[in-house]
Amino acid sequence: MNFRKTLALQLLITVVATSLMVSCKKSRDYDSSSRATGWKMNSKEGGFQYNDRATEQETGPGLVFIEGGTFTMGRVQDDPMRDWNNSPTQQHIQSFYMDETEVTNLMYHEYLEWLKKVFPPEIENYRKIYQGALPDTLVWRNRLGYNEVMTNNYLRHPAYAKYPVVGVSWIQAVEFSDWRTDRVNELILEEEGFTARNARYDVKAGETFNTQTYLNSPTLTYGGNDSITRGGKRSASLEKKSKDSTNLYVQRKDGLLLPAYRLPTEAEWEYAAVSLIELRSYNVYRGRKKYPWDGLYTRSGKRRSRGDQLANFKQGDGDYGGIAGWSDDGADITAEVKSYDPNAYGLYDMAGNVAEWVADVYRPIIDDEFNDFNYFRGNVYTKNYIGKDGKVKIVTSDSIIFDTLSNGKIIARNLPGEILQVPVDINETYLRTNFSKSDNRDYRDGDRPSTRYYQSFVDYDDEFIDETKRMYNSPTHFVFSDSIGGLDRQYDKSRNRTTLINNEVRVYKGGSWRDRDYWLDPAQRRYFPQDMATDFIGFRCAMSRVGSKSKKGKRPRN
Repeated sequence: MNFRKTLALQLLITVVATSLMVSCKKSRDYDSSSRATGWKMNSKEGGFQYNDRATEQETGPGLVFIEGGTFTMGRVQDDPMRDWNNSPTQQHIQSFYMDETEVTNLMYHEYLEWLKKVFPPEIENYRKIYQGALPDTLVWRNRLGYNEVMTNNYLRHPAYAKYPVVGVSWIQAVEFSDWRTDRVNELILEEEGFTARNARYDVKAGETFNTQTYLNSPTLTYGGNDSITRGGKRSASLEKKSKDSTNLYVQRKDGLLLPAYRLPTEAEWEYAAVSLIELRSYNVYRGRKKYPWDGLYTRSGKRRSRGDQLANFKQGDGDYGGIAGWSDDGADITAEVKSYDPNAYGLYDMAGNVAEWVADVYRPIIDDEFNDFNYFRGNVYTKNYIGKDGKVKIVTSDSIIFDTLSNGKIIARNLPGEILQVPVDINETYLRTNFSKSDNRDYRDGDRPSTRYYQSFVDYDDEFIDETKRMYNSPTHFVFSDSIGGLDRQYDKSRNRTTLINNEVRVYKGGSWRDRDYWLDPAQRRYFPQDMATDFIGFRCAMSRVGSKSKKGKRPRN
């Protein structure tokens, strides 16, 4: 009897195992064939090639994963500034990545050294590239203070290497983020064997790598130097197997290159700073948080660190760091990054140290009635310039466009090797319902229909703007270059201006070493001209996440 039971059990196991093997084989065969056509994918004979080994997005250097979700943006509390600009709104943020710390002097110094090497400032055509990227070290000066030690040393001295960079305008922060994107993806291609080994160390001005150029027109990358773009071992192997050049270069569908580093949106920054995950209970949040840490006070309540300040901020008049010998927060100006505990997401200094630029153009109201998903004000849609030959136009050393800012500083709008960008036109906007023009910075708050002078029955000329009928009549300063290369600065002297708000002022978030604890609340928001800098505003980068919302593959609870 036992023998029969054992034999039956063995037969059952054999049948189950065989069925599983057949099922797995069918599953593998099914996965390797197109659900659309039935054709075999990744066939050696040809056909559609697909990276079936790509799983999820890799975390870029310096970044921390932030799982998205719903939160209340803004807070109701005392408003001594009478701004009324942080009224609560319900927002949803997609998952993204954010820098663990603020960008440091060392990180920014690496950027400056790269620019100096590739675009030597002693060459006249490149001088303004390097000068336009330099932080403004004079922000440390005070008419009634002696701060020359910071003016002369803060940016470059190794003692301040791990301190957050300051004196950087919003525009410079964006340029740094673009440069960082290209350097990270350039290394990925080299390590994966597509580009020549160590070629990135010896590039010239006309042979730089740009991510978008590589994805859109790879043969023009590195100045069209095939020995670099196809100089890796993997490229050589693919070249022997491929019948054409289609799959010799990494494409977006391969999922290898990372999305762009960028400034976080205001909603992303606030969501990451407040880090509500430590108050999460099932699918709701218990209570609310005033600071990035748990609790309602700026001092630690833990037994080992009780009484210690949890951020670098100004405690009172003349009290930036505390009494000598027993410093309250360990810093009088900025502090070395990671000097204080991180928040629940693992982000350091989301309150205090330096305030931080975010991507948004400032407006007093967050227009959640129009959008409550990945909210962002500042979209200016562009497209690649396509020449008459049907190819993208690459910026060369002779076609760099320089912009003169309102303060007279000159910066490069683009660098050699990048694709020239132009505004979208009627070909992209005709009969669309989601956008109708390239520049959407003042949509519903600053454009003509949102002013009290707007009349729907009048045929307005979009090119003509009546200065007296603007919604935000901020000062307009002009800087012109004269015939001998000098600058003619024309300061707006009008006495009729009532606001500083325009499309060139950007939001900055978080308190700084110069601020009282009121500004440590992540919901607080202020603004500053995008082409100016201070000694208390720095920045950190973010990156969008491609794919799933969560890394853990969670499912909704039943």
